Amino acid sequence: MSGSTLGHPTSPGASPGVSRRAFIAGTGSVLGAAALAGRAPAARAHAVPAPAPIADGARVPALVIGTGYGGAVAALRLAEAGVDVHMLEMGMAWDVPGPDGKVFCNTREPDHRSYWLRTRTKAPVNYFIGLPLDRDIPRYTGILDAEEFGGITVYQGRGVGGGSLVNGGMAVTPRREDFGAVLPSVNPGEMYDVYYPRANAALGVGTVDPDWFESAACYQYTRVGRRHARRSGLPFVFVPDVYDWEYMEREAAGTATKSALAGEILYGNNHGKKSLQQTYLARARATGRVTVSALHRVASVAPASGGRYTVVVEQLDTGGGVTAVKSVTADRVFFAAGSVGTSKLLVKLKATGVLPLLNDEVGRDWGENGNVMCGRANHLWDPTGALQSAIPCGGIDNRASGRAFAEVAPLPTGIETFASFYLSITGNPHRARFSWNPVAGRVELDWQTAWKQPSIDMARSIFDRINAKEGTVYRSDLFGAYKIWGDHLTYHPLGGAVLNRATDGHGRLTAYPGLYVIDGALIPGNTTVNPFVTITALAERNIEKIIATDL
Repeated sequence: MSGSTLGHPTSPGASPGVSRRAFIAGTGSVLGAAALAGRAPAARAHAVPAPAPIADGARVPALVIGTGYGGAVAALRLAEAGVDVHMLEMGMAWDVPGPDGKVFCNTREPDHRSYWLRTRTKAPVNYFIGLPLDRDIPRYTGILDAEEFGGITVYQGRGVGGGSLVNGGMAVTPRREDFGAVLPSVNPGEMYDVYYPRANAALGVGTVDPDWFESAACYQYTRVGRRHARRSGLPFVFVPDVYDWEYMEREAAGTATKSALAGEILYGNNHGKKSLQQTYLARARATGRVTVSALHRVASVAPASGGRYTVVVEQLDTGGGVTAVKSVTADRVFFAAGSVGTSKLLVKLKATGVLPLLNDEVGRDWGENGNVMCGRANHLWDPTGALQSAIPCGGIDNRASGRAFAEVAPLPTGIETFASFYLSITGNPHRARFSWNPVAGRVELDWQTAWKQPSIDMARSIFDRINAKEGTVYRSDLFGAYKIWGDHLTYHPLGGAVLNRATDGHGRLTAYPGLYVIDGALIPGNTTVNPFVTITALAERNIEKIIATDL
């Protein structure tokens, strides 16, 4: 074993000969893939026609708003308990191939499928030698939303499967000693003995074969990151992931269609990644009790007679236009639209008098999981490889002394970059609040870019040390001219409807029986690692209690 493992499946300058023009073209928007980080040999598509979307006037026992991690858990467990569930998803179903025969577009060549209702790409890392590399695209309900607030851009998955469609699949369980700061009102014993193992098993979490890793050309960049970390006295760890590792080995051997090794991640992965479509949602649909309506956006949830709720839903076309407005009735409603989506909806409903009894904690304690990015320029004798897997498999863990964990992330450009790239997750203490702006008629977030400074300082505990040891420097051309730190974004939004503050101890909105929050909005701003396993495990805990007591 060449390195330790973080968690485990059941717990936790251009290359010589390449012209400057070719190098810039080769990097392009693909640089963004570095930070976000099936199984069949063909693109995932279903020949069976999708069921008709929810009808105006329908009544459902359980309505789940969103199809990400929390919503998928709720739908599966409710269905297993005999409850019929309808899920509403603002994004597309992503089950039909495009003209190129693929469901998802490649990261190197983003097209209309790449971004949610934008006319120009906004890749997380989209500069090279200070030159912007974004490109114009047709407006479309694409898979990645780059939602811009005053001080931060929040990247979110749009489609059936939510964030599982666009993340790097790093399935990390927090250290038990950190858990009290993440969810202080939750018993860690039950989480680590029951719900984290349950979540990891259902998500299909696994770890790269360390022997194969040592010789795989596609992980040369990670081995360079490991070498630099160890020479600086920093611990390198293997990180669990939901990618099908056997499939990736076949990709590398040339016996399977390339997916991770073709840079597919930022705008979806056509083959090897076990997104929620292949795990929780597949099992939920197999019960025969779960139906999904894609391109349906919830506008309102209001009390109705008999303790039920009237839900107003807008049906969208692929240009973002509203084609129909429907009113449906639900006995119970589960908010699972993601931290931002759930928080915005609840804040709006409270402020506009639709759900006025929601408590004042709604909208508070939102955080960005301490995300900050950076790149380092390596020496010519430290090439990171032209072929890089888009799926990260290792990290540098300096949480004990520097409060930072850094993914060794790819730059899958297809050419040698002599660069190491990292997404850090830090213990940034700053929290923001969502509030309703009645003049503008929208929900706003008061995050300030300057609040990223603690994250930068914590990340420096790793990278200043490595640069000093290796005699290397930071790249200052990936986020704009002379800009070292990617401090303008997050991939891990958390909070806004925090457990045991905005809700009770299991996600109930107690002023309105039958309303629940069951997604990342429950977690106050930080998980110390990639958050989706914690979101999944917490949803497993909460829905089990809700089914046992409320149903």
